[in-house]
Amino acid sequence: MNAPAAGNTGGVQAVSLKTWIAVGAALMGAFMAVLNILVTSASLPDIEGGIGTGGVNGTWISTSYLIGEIIVIPMTAFLTRVFSLRRFMIACTALFLLLSVGCAQAVSLPEMIALRGLQGFFGGVLIPLAFTIIVSMLPPAKRPAGFAGFAITATFAPAIGPTIGGWLTDTYGWQTIFYLNLVPGIIMLAGLIYSLPRSRPQLGLLRQGDWLGIALMAIGLAAFQTILDDGNVDDWFGSPFIVKLSLVSALALGAFIIVELFEKNPLIRLRLLSRRNFGFATLGNFLLGFGLYGSAYLLPQYLEVSQGFDAQQSGNVIAWTGLPQLLVIPFVPYLMRRFDSRLLVGTGLAIFAASCFTNLTIDPDVAAPQLLVPDIARAIGQALVMTPLSAVAMVGISHEEAGDASGLFNMMRNLGGAVGTAAIETFFTKREQYHSFMINAHASLYDPATQTRLSALQHHFMSAGISDPSAAMARSVNTLGKAIRAQATIMGYADCFGLLGAMLVGAVISVAFLKKGASSAAGAH
Repeated sequence: MNAPAAGNTGGVQAVSLKTWIAVGAALMGAFMAVLNILVTSASLPDIEGGIGTGGVNGTWISTSYLIGEIIVIPMTAFLTRVFSLRRFMIACTALFLLLSVGCAQAVSLPEMIALRGLQGFFGGVLIPLAFTIIVSMLPPAKRPAGFAGFAITATFAPAIGPTIGGWLTDTYGWQTIFYLNLVPGIIMLAGLIYSLPRSRPQLGLLRQGDWLGIALMAIGLAAFQTILDDGNVDDWFGSPFIVKLSLVSALALGAFIIVELFEKNPLIRLRLLSRRNFGFATLGNFLLGFGLYGSAYLLPQYLEVSQGFDAQQSGNVIAWTGLPQLLVIPFVPYLMRRFDSRLLVGTGLAIFAASCFTNLTIDPDVAAPQLLVPDIARAIGQALVMTPLSAVAMVGISHEEAGDASGLFNMMRNLGGAVGTAAIETFFTKREQYHSFMINAHASLYDPATQTRLSALQHHFMSAGISDPSAAMARSVNTLGKAIRAQATIMGYADCFGLLGAMLVGAVISVAFLKKGASSAAGAH
């Protein structure tokens, strides 16, 4: 893609209104694509009821979208070269909107899974293309403003997705969470048609396509995502199905890496990871995705399971991890002109980690009011990270490499989110079991303190109207058991917040290896 038409005033390149419209429309698309990852999470029971399914199978409504998105993101640079940016992005936007309407009209689980998978495939294109447009159409001096907009799509959308989905479902029905895409999508389409420069497609590149790499990547990532989503339900490697999928995923992804390293025209330029800044920034982005999506999954789970919140109530609490970002992110480009971007990334990750560690001490009395300060801290931390991390990652990346770098960088954040959600789910199950075992070991029926507690409960139930001492004692044992499970559950969630904090500390360490510099992609000065 050609650089934008720009003047030069006082040594600073001016950006035309048309270019800003292109950037704004692209960011709108990325926001919708990321929002749709989690917008169904609070509405799954209603969707399952509407299409006549439920339980474990209903999770495929979210899983299929993620699979489609993760597969297409690294393919986007190649497909853009083949069909041209303008044609490809406009076509994918139109198909994304059409499939959104299809999802709202779905009447069965297989139909919904197929439509969501295709919606994720065409929506996933919009994430790396927004990043590519920022890098290739904006001059270096204006790029931080574009990255700030991209940060909103990457961090704000996951935070408010469950809130919007829950409110729309409770107020207007689950179909509206898919119709939600239409109005901004039509505005986006108009902006893209007006602003994107025309260029010739290169259909001849299809003959040079890395089709073996595409097939291996699609199989490997689809199997890997399925493992992540179904592993905890199927007892991981205790399930022959998970074992077989693991072998398929390992073989396919292993072969994919080998093919990409030796292919003349690889689908993904894995050698970009050998660049110091891009490699460590991509690792940091993977761990950031772990924290972003892991916390977006964990917090509503804690509120709904341990505190009895409904979807809308938990969504209102989660909103505090998103709304402050709208105030902070616009100021990040200004901070990048005053401070080292690496310092901003490290500070943001440290604040994010600290907010997670604060929740290590949660107890039955910790609900919405007590979570307000950690949630606001988490929002500020997230807001400080994405913009400077994106800028530092682009150090040494040329204009020609921008598309490949964008696909790989964004895929790793989404992959980190998928791994993070699965890891949190499994880690919670194991830690809850561990704490139950440890508490039960100290709550033996022969322990004097336990006997005293049971006796007090028995007296309480008898005074409340249960005349039979044996029935009152059975009720007391049952009540004590529920209290133990509730305490073990809360302790399990606390440990999960600790895991998130530890992963974010790892991201801070990766930032220490970054070198200072400004992005040179797309024609740096």
